[in-house]
Formats: sequence, structure tokens, C-alpha cells
Amino acid sequence: MEAIEKLLWSIAFPGFGQFSNGKFMKGIIFIFLEFLVNVQANFNEIIILSFHGNIQAAIQQTNYQWLMFYPCLYFFAMWDAYRDADDGKILYSYIPFVMMAYFVTVGLIYSSRLQIFGILLGPVWLPMIFVIPGLIVGLSIQKLIHKFRLFLS
Repeated sequence: MEAIEKLLWSIAFPGFGQFSNGKFMKGIIFIFLEFLVNVQANFNEIIILSFHGNIQAAIQQTNYQWLMFYPCLYFFAMWDAYRDADDGKILYSYIPFVMMAYFVTVGLIYSSRLQIFGILLGPVWLPMIFVIPGLIVGLSIQKLIHKFRLFLS
């Protein structure tokens, strides 16, 4: 359960899970990177505009060159906090996090054009929706690798 607590702290803010694990230098680096990418990408403004339903303005405010870094930073910080707390007991624990980062990045790439049921979701909602297939694919790959290893043993 301790690993889940660290994961949740990292979901709240990249770097907090590392602080909770006693990895202060890593925590400081993740917090610095979070602030850097957040400010350069205009992410807080994008979130506010998206929550108010102003998707076109959110798209126009988005600095995609910077925001593209965010999924990998966010999911890597989550995995790192989880792994440190878990001591690597879960084999291939990184796979779901990698797949979520990949799918969210793809969702971000298409967020200014892709519509779901005729609705343009933009750079906040569409990438968030893409977490779900990323998690499903990641857990499936992790399970397949585990079964394959057992089969070879």
C-alpha cells in the first residue's frame, strides 16, 4: 500500500512522491521540470480555458512544443515514485506508465483536430481520455510478458 500512496502523491504533483520516498534531489528536479514545462506550455491557462469549455482558446494558447514534454515527465515521475516505494518487486512495472505516456502524447498531437462524437476536446480532455487505452494496453503487455516468462520457466 505504501507504493500506492507514493504514486498518488506523484499524481497530485510530480516530485511529491519522490519527497515522500526521501529522494529529495529527484523531487526537486521533478518539481523544477514541472514548473518549467507548465509555464512554457501555458498549461494552467489551458486547463482553465478547457474547464470553462473554451476549447478553441485553449488550443490557441497551447505551446505544443513544450506541452509535448509533459506526458513523459508526468508518467515517469509517477513510475519513479512507485518503483522506489515498491523496491522493484513488480516486474515490468514501467510498461503501463510508458504506454500511458505514449498514448497521452498521441492524444495531445491530435487534440487540435480529432473530434469524438463531433466534439473537439482539445489539449486537456482528449489526452486525459487517451490515458484509458494506454493503461489497458500497458497492463495487457505487462501480463503477456509475465505469462511468457512463466511459460519459458
